[in-house]
Amino acid sequence: MSSTATSRTADATHPSPAAATGRDPFFDNAKYLAIVLVGLGHAWEPLTNSSRAAMALYLTVYAFHMPAFILISGYFSRGFDFSPAKVKRLITGVVVPYVIFEVAYTYFQHWLEPDAPADPVSLTNPWYLNWFLTALFVWRLTTPIWKLIRWPVPVAFAIAILAMLSPDIGGDFDLMRVFQFLPYFVIGLHMKAEHFELFRRRWLRIAAVPVFASAIALAYWVAPRFDEGWLYHNYSVKSLHHSSWAAPVMTFVLFGIAALLTASLFAWVPRHKVWFTTLGAGTLYGYLLHGFLIKLSRWKEWYDLAPWVRRPEGEVLVTVLAIVMITVLCSPPVRRALRFVMEPRMNWAFRR
Repeated sequence: MSSTATSRTADATHPSPAAATGRDPFFDNAKYLAIVLVGLGHAWEPLTNSSRAAMALYLTVYAFHMPAFILISGYFSRGFDFSPAKVKRLITGVVVPYVIFEVAYTYFQHWLEPDAPADPVSLTNPWYLNWFLTALFVWRLTTPIWKLIRWPVPVAFAIAILAMLSPDIGGDFDLMRVFQFLPYFVIGLHMKAEHFELFRRRWLRIAAVPVFASAIALAYWVAPRFDEGWLYHNYSVKSLHHSSWAAPVMTFVLFGIAALLTASLFAWVPRHKVWFTTLGAGTLYGYLLHGFLIKLSRWKEWYDLAPWVRRPEGEVLVTVLAIVMITVLCSPPVRRALRFVMEPRMNWAFRR
């Protein structure tokens, strides 16, 4: 697991290119499609126990949706340094929303489950979707390191593999995910605009069709025996009951699959403005806000209201509703209403 047109929010979640020409529609389109995939993955999860097709789609989406989003986040972090303006944006665009949503998510759970043991508010143990803000904060702070060292991508992969070999990392700040997803951020950090131009090639757009079809077919085949825990990047090989050799093997296998599917997604992303381009500026809103509805659907057992929900017609309805949900939450009216929470100016908190 997490994006506005103003220059003060020119970060990974609200990227705005530094060039005077303004935003590139490609990236807003890509971010919107990526966040839709995040919402679909969460919406499909309860269906995976009763539908092998839903499990196949779920595994396919989870194989690349966060790597794609993180790669874009890395790309728009290239200009980060410790200048006052950049640090201020990091605080107001990442740290403040993290604190607010940690409190909001915790009390939301207390409200929905009044009889359950109350979990305390914890700023060191990210609740649900907040792990991405933790990761973004760490990655952004270490950006100068990745821009300085000679072999940043190999070092990032080494850290990811060592993390997978380390069962004692624990859950503080979700560091296991921070480390295992790190290579995607570092790769994005070192990409250039011309690299994204490669996805304009017609043959790649055509090839993306069999690539996705093959991925879904493969996921359908492995679904009964594959542990989806590999795709969460939140477990060590010991936790997944595998030997140490699986850490480097699965790191590169999962990376290869994610890279192939991400390239295929980017090949389909429109290069010009379309109806959802403006929604790409609000992906952080969609990411954090949809967690409330997803959790509400679990706690209120919406998927068990009627048997047809788990049949094909129900799966189609869940898919449509998930797309509508993300689209509404990324929309300009929602962003205007909640900008004081997601993008506070907080000029009073900083020295001139």
